[in-house]
Amino acid sequence: MMQSSPLNFRRAVIWIGRLLLAGIFIYAGYAKLTMGLHPRPAIGVALSFFALQVDSYQILPTWAVKVVANLLPFIEIGLGLLLLIGWKLRIWATLITIVMLGFFFAVVRSYAMGLQINCGCFATPEPLTIKTVLRDGALAALAVLMTIFAFQEAAKPHPWTARQNSRSA
Repeated sequence: MMQSSPLNFRRAVIWIGRLLLAGIFIYAGYAKLTMGLHPRPAIGVALSFFALQVDSYQILPTWAVKVVANLLPFIEIGLGLLLLIGWKLRIWATLITIVMLGFFFAVVRSYAMGLQINCGCFATPEPLTIKTVLRDGALAALAVLMTIFAFQEAAKPHPWTARQNSRSA
């Protein structure tokens, strides 16, 4: 029986995805709460500014804009931390993938409609361009791969904890 390596392509993608996406989610959530300013503005001011950016996508009704703007930064930070920790990885990877696909849908839709808006991803005035679409697409693809590989790896015994076969004659 062939031994599984502690580090293979799938595990490397999972680690890279966890570190990269967790860092991006934590930073994005924090940036939305601070607006990239030092000293940071009051949270209410930052969330109101972020609500304007969410509303500019013209997808959600007013009540949903407020809910998303008030919750998303905290959800991003929480999901980023949980992904970084790696506890119950398949759950958090799946949620990160759903969120990334939602972001990607919103960016593609707005770009296709020709909306001249700021991305709102990192709370800085970043215009919505093809670069933003490609970046979000690459991150969404990484999230999908990471999630698929996390489920595949969970189905196999880990090489460090798998029972070692004694020498076969």
